[in-house]
Formats: sequence, structure tokens, C-alpha cells
Amino acid sequence: MQAEPNQLLVSRRNAETQSSVGMRPLCVSASLRETSFLAFLFCFVSLAHAQQPLDGAKLDGTSGRDLALDQFRPKSQLVLPQETVRRAKFPVVDVHVHCRLKMRQSPEVVDEFVRLMDDQNIAVCNSLDGGLGERFDEHKKFLGKHSNRFTIFANIDWIGDGKRKEPATWDCHRPDFGRRMALALADAKQRGAAGLKIHKMLGLYFRNPDGSYIKVDDPRWDPIWEACGELSLPVLIHTADPVAFFQPVDATNERWEELNRHPRWSFSGGPPNNYTGPSHDELLAARNRVFAKHPNTQFIAAHVANYPENLAKVGEWLDTYPNMHVEIAARIAELGRQPRTARNFFLRYQDRILFGTDGPRSPGRLRPHWRLLETDHEYFSYAEGQYPPQGLWGIYGLDLPDKVLRKVYHENAAKLIAGVAERLSSSAFQAE
Repeated sequence: MQAEPNQLLVSRRNAETQSSVGMRPLCVSASLRETSFLAFLFCFVSLAHAQQPLDGAKLDGTSGRDLALDQFRPKSQLVLPQETVRRAKFPVVDVHVHCRLKMRQSPEVVDEFVRLMDDQNIAVCNSLDGGLGERFDEHKKFLGKHSNRFTIFANIDWIGDGKRKEPATWDCHRPDFGRRMALALADAKQRGAAGLKIHKMLGLYFRNPDGSYIKVDDPRWDPIWEACGELSLPVLIHTADPVAFFQPVDATNERWEELNRHPRWSFSGGPPNNYTGPSHDELLAARNRVFAKHPNTQFIAAHVANYPENLAKVGEWLDTYPNMHVEIAARIAELGRQPRTARNFFLRYQDRILFGTDGPRSPGRLRPHWRLLETDHEYFSYAEGQYPPQGLWGIYGLDLPDKVLRKVYHENAAKLIAGVAERLSSSAFQAE
């Protein structure tokens, strides 16, 4: 029988099982303690041998050898159209791009990326790495040559001049931090900020002086959310991470291969992170309480609210919080494996969904986005290679109507983020 793409072919279990079959007691008169010790020793030796084949060969699945999961590269035998979508059908606004973190402060990299934007029909990118004060000005200057193609979101500096490993020294624990950040955001808007980005460190990493995790809905941050509402600065907030990252990294985890490559991405409680913070549900509930408490502030919940695995629940949140929006960055793998549910989600919430990639992305990483949203193609890769990084499955196109595509690609962003509409109208990428 041919293995399905999501089956975990773990070799060592077979070797251990085969080694133990038919084992006989070594001495009928041995004491229970001696028998237990010998059984333990036998299992230990068997496991040690199972870790590495006796002939030193790789567990590559050939010539009768078992197959290690990181060597699993099945090739689909489906015969399907192989055409791709070279560029987006309508002008695109990418609301989730990290220009400071990923462009290495290189003007040449920016120039090359703008050429890529032209090629892919991306009219505007929203940099989420603005910072505050002089740091914001520095980033604005970095993008200045292409200022008609970028908007910039500010960031809160929670640590300030404190020591990273000593939370008691962090600025966010000093008096009046929320009010001071509200004033800094007003200054950032004067400098050209179009919104605020909150990183996932709030909730997942940042600590209080007593070692507890800082809560997303800590009332100390209320002045920040209120200021964003008063200043018409939308807040793009990344809270938590994929559900699988909070589950044990074992044979049942559908992202095992990814987490095995990136063990620090796991928040299941084991090493190397030894995470003891809030659960996935608790983090998202705290974020949603912020939405409820600040109805005059517009929030963009990053990565499909970090629950694309349960679009019905995300839909309930959108129904409950009129000030909530979502963007799809780095989640097309989840959307595309549930095409009927995802298509219905896009149709119902077409006015609340924005386009994002977590880029800058290469053409090979961008084109599956166009294919997902624009076509009805079946079982194709969501990134470069047959089996890309976030799960061992293919995705299916949603075949969205043009009216919905325009909204997701640029119209919703133009309504929500200051400066986007002006850049669309003044560029060669005027809406068709």
C-alpha cells in the first residue's frame, strides 16, 4: 500500500519491536529485581542499536531500509494541470512586510524588491518595522526613494534602555509607560506612521519582574490602544502562534517535521523553550478582550487571527467584534487545505480580510498566493518544492470572484490604512 503524505514513517519503533519479539526469561530462578534490571538493559541496548543502522546507512527508505521523516519526499501521482499564475490579477497591497528585519538595511535590496513588486503587480507594501522617534525617521529615510510604494507602522519599545534578561529594568514596568507611549505614537503619526504593529513577544516571551508572563490585556497598555483609536492608527497585532506549536511534539503533531527543524518554535512546555506561559486559547482570549474593551480602535489580527485551523471560530470573533479585521500572511497552507470552508469564509467576510505575506517574498513564494485566491486548481504546493515548510500537504484554489479579489487585494487596506489609497491612485497600479 502506498503511504499517504501525512503518515509518519518512524523507523526506530520497528527496530525496537522486532528486537523484543520472542524474548525469553534468562533465568527462571532470578529475583524480580535481577529480571527487571536485565529487561531494562536489554531494551537499552536494543534502542541504542536502533538509533543507527548497523551498516551505517541512512534511513532513506531504499533497499528495504526504514524511512526517517526528514527524508520523506513523496511525489504525487495525480495528473493535474500544471499551469501557474505569474502575477496577481489586480493591484495588491501587502499589509505584512518586514522591511527592516529582512532587507538588511541595503538600498540595493530595496531597489530589487520594488522591481519584484512591479513584476508581481504589488502596488504598495506596508512595513511593520518602523519603531518610534529617530528610529522611525531612519526607517522612513531607508525607504524614502520609494516612499510612494510603502506605508510604515510604528512599534512599541517595551524594554527601552533596560537589560533584556532583567525584566525589572524594562521601560514597560516603569511608571506611566502607557501614557508615554501614547504620546510617542502621536509623535510617530506626525512623522508619517500609518499604524502600530504589536509583535508576538507580548504574551509569549515578555515577563514581569516576578517572572510571570506579561498579559496582552494588561490594563497598563490601555492608553496605547486608546491612543491608536484617537489617532486613527490601526493596530496589526500578532498574538500566539499556530495551534500545533502548543501541542506535544510527538507522532500526533501534524507539524512535527517543522518543529523538529525549529525546536525553539515549540510552546508545548518541553525543552529547549520550557515554556510555562498561557495556552493558545488563553492568549487569543486575552487579545479578544482588548478588542472588546477598545471598540473605537481598529485591530488587524495577524495570520488569520492565528487560528486559521478553525475558521468557524474566527468568523464568530468577526461577528462579535466589529473593529476586528484579519490578514492572511504565512497561512495559505492552512487556508488552501480546506478550500470550501475557506472560500465561504472569504465570501462572508470579504470586507474584513486583508492580503499579507510576512515578506518580502520571492516570486516562487508569491505565486502560490495568486493561485490560491484566483484559481480552482487542485493539490499544488504552497511554496517552493514539492513539500514546503509548514506541513506535508498540498493546497487547493479558492476561485474567488473578482469583486472579492479586489477587496482582499487592495480595497480593504485602502479604507483602513492611511496613505494606501493615495499611493494607489498616484501609482501606475491604479485599480482596474
